[in-house]
Amino acid sequence: MGDAGLEALDAGGLETLDAGLDAFTVRLTSENHTLKRALTDPRLFSGIGNAYSDEILHAARLSPAALTQRLGSEQIACLHEATRRTLQQWTERLRRQTQGGFPENVTAFREGMAVHGRYGKPCPRCGANVQRIRYADNETNYCAPCQTGGKLLADRALSRLLKQDWPRTLEELEALKRR
Repeated sequence: MGDAGLEALDAGGLETLDAGLDAFTVRLTSENHTLKRALTDPRLFSGIGNAYSDEILHAARLSPAALTQRLGSEQIACLHEATRRTLQQWTERLRRQTQGGFPENVTAFREGMAVHGRYGKPCPRCGANVQRIRYADNETNYCAPCQTGGKLLADRALSRLLKQDWPRTLEELEALKRR
């Protein structure tokens, strides 16, 4: 493939491990998207993807539905640090696992992840069940108490179907399950 082939695949996303807070802030707020969408957009950020965006947002204690242009400077700094820390930790972990070889059975679902792929399982920080919203071929996994102040995020299809019956909090969800 060579360098030219690799360059053709480059969507232009910021290399977050090399970027300082100022460059990260400019890129993050260049468009008004949800945090989940911004982090997974390869034109904005390189190499994060669906799984690591869930982990980053959990580490930063930020809602995947928060809008990029509404974040305060402290929240952006926290997100920048969580992004760098999460990607560094997983890079080191995966390098240890492969011992310099090529990874086999590549999957986005990894043992030790806090929320990604852990729907219905306890959050390692607070013990509440991890929640998810599905859209198209993707899903977002998050902890409501840690990331959204206990508010359940709306799954577009299901919440539209249920309308007023869509639970807004974990307590409302648990009450529905008991019925």
